[in-house]
Amino acid sequence: MASDFGTFIIQLIWLFILFMFIFVWVMVIFDLFSDHTMGGVAKAIWVIFLIILPPITTLVYLIARGSSMAQRRQKQVEVAEQAQKAYIQSAVGSVSPADQIASAKALLDSGTITQSEFEGLKAKALA
Repeated sequence: MASDFGTFIIQLIWLFILFMFIFVWVMVIFDLFSDHTMGGVAKAIWVIFLIILPPITTLVYLIARGSSMAQRRQKQVEVAEQAQKAYIQSAVGSVSPADQIASAKALLDSGTITQSEFEGLKAKALA
């Protein structure tokens, strides 16, 4: 019984190592194809070696290009954040306080809101 449990734990550890290796290998492939500074021939050579000798090539890639890999990922995150901010700005739009007061004044003139509501909207726009 103890032997079966020990075998199970060892298999679990090997399975974990296998999944971690596959995860790192896929990250290397994604990084390789997202690198715009490297030419096509160099990428093809890396891919060939990643297919033929995956563990060794993955380790060599991480040692040789690991720091630039982190820099490229950081740059991708920054670009995504800037795109998100630009999208939010375009979706929300930039309404100036003067525009808010003008639209509140139009509502007041049309009788939709009262004078006290207009004053509240005006104070909110100026805050």
